[in-house]
Amino acid sequence: MVSPGTAPKAPSGIRRIVAASLIGTTIEWYDFFLYGTAAALVFNKLFFPTSDPLTGTLIAFLTYAIGFLARPLGGVVFGHFGDKVGRKKLLVLSLVLMGGATFAMGLLPTHASIGIGAPILLTALRLIQGFALGGEWGGAVLIVSEHGGDEHRGFWASWPQSGAPGGNLLATGVLALLAAVQTDAAFLAWGWRIPFLLSGVLVAVGLWIRLSVSESPVFLAAQAKAQARSRSGSHPSAAPVVQVFRKDWRRVLSAIGTRFGENISYYVLTSFLLVYVTVHLGLPKTTALNAVLIGSAVHFVTIPAWGALSDRIGRRPVTLIGSAGMAVWAFGFFALVDTESFPVIAAAVTTGLLLHGAMYGPQAAFISEMFDTEVRYSGASMGSQLASIIAGALAPIIAVELLKDYGSSVPVSLYLSAAAVVTTLTVAFTAETRGRDLASTVYATPAGARPVVPRAAPTTTADPA
Repeated sequence: MVSPGTAPKAPSGIRRIVAASLIGTTIEWYDFFLYGTAAALVFNKLFFPTSDPLTGTLIAFLTYAIGFLARPLGGVVFGHFGDKVGRKKLLVLSLVLMGGATFAMGLLPTHASIGIGAPILLTALRLIQGFALGGEWGGAVLIVSEHGGDEHRGFWASWPQSGAPGGNLLATGVLALLAAVQTDAAFLAWGWRIPFLLSGVLVAVGLWIRLSVSESPVFLAAQAKAQARSRSGSHPSAAPVVQVFRKDWRRVLSAIGTRFGENISYYVLTSFLLVYVTVHLGLPKTTALNAVLIGSAVHFVTIPAWGALSDRIGRRPVTLIGSAGMAVWAFGFFALVDTESFPVIAAAVTTGLLLHGAMYGPQAAFISEMFDTEVRYSGASMGSQLASIIAGALAPIIAVELLKDYGSSVPVSLYLSAAAVVTTLTVAFTAETRGRDLASTVYATPAGARPVVPRAAPTTTADPA
């Protein structure tokens, strides 16, 4: 069994699949996070100008949240076709949609040029971003999970998860570099457009890599079985999303709860931090940007270590380390940020993201293993993207509103801690999935683990439902 941080022997072709998923998700998250960072730093001035900086930021974050509202729709549409025609085709489409919308943002006129039309156009492009990302996550983690073996799935599937901090690292790094070499006036006038236009180049690279990977063998086998049933005259199955809500709604709820604290903590530790440091504490934006930069670098390299650890001790224990730790760290985090010392702030962000990684690293394998192949894209996407609405979309808005109303970080800490407790309780009552054979339609029972779905007849080899 692999030790954390040590790469297991790779199944045939898995490294290329992992590289394609990682690079693609990094680019997609770069595009998505770039908006959040810009919303905290410049969009309040360029697209939503008001006399109160916190109010303008709050409005900018509302449009940021709109992108999350489109994610479940993207999850439904991409999940349906991903379960019908394959993972690869939908991953290519999601990358094109996301990159095109982000590039177009870099060309938008501002409120000063065309008035109300500017925020309307910005919001429309944000909806396209959200729709694309809603289909990205499920496909990226599934194509890796379904190519890799059962024993080391946590490690391999965690690499696409590193695309989130990788994208944030790239977006924050580009903005930090521009902020360092430009005056505030130049950055506000035109410098902010550069990272958005850069997306066009990144998408071209991502497409070249993604088009070279093969379709999931687990999906191809399931598709062949479905086609054989169709030729034999069997009644066609209901749409995957219908099947998910008919038979697997409890697993969708488990996926939502598993992601709840993870989602909220990430956006508080990154997007909201930029507002807290620059507006509430009055420190330079480079302080927050560089702290997130350092934390994201550590986050990027440690997520696979958490995934590898979940292959040794299970998905649940590793996730509980992160969620229980975050419930406590929520209070220490802001106390350290309030010191206004850059090394202390960077340490606070890095520690928070390490705990987040313990929740996030095993998550790809954990949620993938909850669903059968014919509905896996739909089930994983719906659970993930519904969580993004009730958790990630609202996190910066709620945090900013709490800060605005109370002028203190304590309510934000309580909010963050409560979210982590929700995930802790959900995972505590969710069965272990480590070791499941994704090609089967019954849940395997790894040694020492409870069965994921208790069966009246354990010898059954096919799901009677």
